[in-house]
Amino acid sequence: MPELRTALVAKIQEQGPYRLTPERRALLNTIRYAEGTWTNGEDEGYRTLYGGGQFQDMSRHPEIVVVNGYSSAAAGAYQFLPTTWQSVARELRLNSFEPKHQDQAALHLVKQRGALKEIDSRGLTRTAMAQLAPEWASFPTHSGRSAYGQPVKSHHELARFYAKNLRQIRAKHKT
Repeated sequence: MPELRTALVAKIQEQGPYRLTPERRALLNTIRYAEGTWTNGEDEGYRTLYGGGQFQDMSRHPEIVVVNGYSSAAAGAYQFLPTTWQSVARELRLNSFEPKHQDQAALHLVKQRGALKEIDSRGLTRTAMAQLAPEWASFPTHSGRSAYGQPVKSHHELARFYAKNLRQIRAKHKT
């Protein structure tokens, strides 16, 4: 029996503290879409630098500053800034920048912003978008603007992407 418990604990730790429900996966995909790293769901988005370049080493955050209108060292599917990544990775004990760890870190930030319960119960609402706007500049505040004065996706566009993606995820899981 202790072997079964050890295997179960290892599986939970491998996946991380946040379950990837269809609603949460659709949210993560919507964040990627808003941040410009979606690329039709392909994993290349997890290797994206600010401005669209790619990096190869997934063992850690690349910490490469790119100047492209703005200056940023954001990287990965959710465009983590190095300091944000270091903090979340330490808190969640993530030992690489692999896609599964980026997903867990993004969900942790969603929870910290108070939006995870809203997403789980009601989906991607205007309230959830406004809660996420301080974390992801491409998300609109209640007024529809970026919290940082950067280009932003509209409430309607993000809600439409989320709903379509959620339908696709649910259909895939039925088969």
